[in-house]
Amino acid sequence: MTAFAPHTDPTILLVPGLDNSGPAHWQSLWERQWLNCHRVDMGNWHTPNRNAWVNRLNLAIRQTEGPIVLVAHSLGCHAVAWWAALERPHAGGKVAGALLVAPPEVDNAPADPRLNSFAPSARGVLPFPSLLVSSRDDPYISPDRAYRLASFWGADHVDAGRAGHINADSDLGDWPFGQRLLARLLDVAELSGEAGHYPPAPLRRLAADWRPDLTE
Repeated sequence: MTAFAPHTDPTILLVPGLDNSGPAHWQSLWERQWLNCHRVDMGNWHTPNRNAWVNRLNLAIRQTEGPIVLVAHSLGCHAVAWWAALERPHAGGKVAGALLVAPPEVDNAPADPRLNSFAPSARGVLPFPSLLVSSRDDPYISPDRAYRLASFWGADHVDAGRAGHINADSDLGDWPFGQRLLARLLDVAELSGEAGHYPPAPLRRLAADWRPDLTE
């Protein structure tokens, strides 16, 4: 999936969202398929607290050796953004990249009141290459609000078409499209990580080149 050398292969930390990711969720399938893929236990899955989740994520990152790529879904995306805002990791640091999938609206009448604990959305460009993937018919966020989050976080935006909340209910299996995005993200992180900076151009090409069937 990536050209990282065996001794530098990154650990993929999965950051699920509200209520965790069930057995049919693509995150769970990735975890079962890949030895270097591990789930972060956020603790209070059903009653999330922003600071508690950020602390859990920070602990997992600190305890993981070598480079890390974060793969977050739903509210987990906000946990990643708030972790970066509060911990202020430096560019070229331990976290080499992030795939942020289907972040929900937390600022303006969120679909689930439990999301309120993460409001307001973190604002600040992430210091590592990142992709934000959103769906045109996600019940938790509108396309324009998803693009707004991508702008806040300096992430390249990818339109996944009509895929609901990009979860188990979307019937994606192990989500091959997401795997391709992750592979390209890993390549970008490898090529630029040693230089201590992450040029955005390769990710812009990535976002433009890798698209699902967007047929209405």
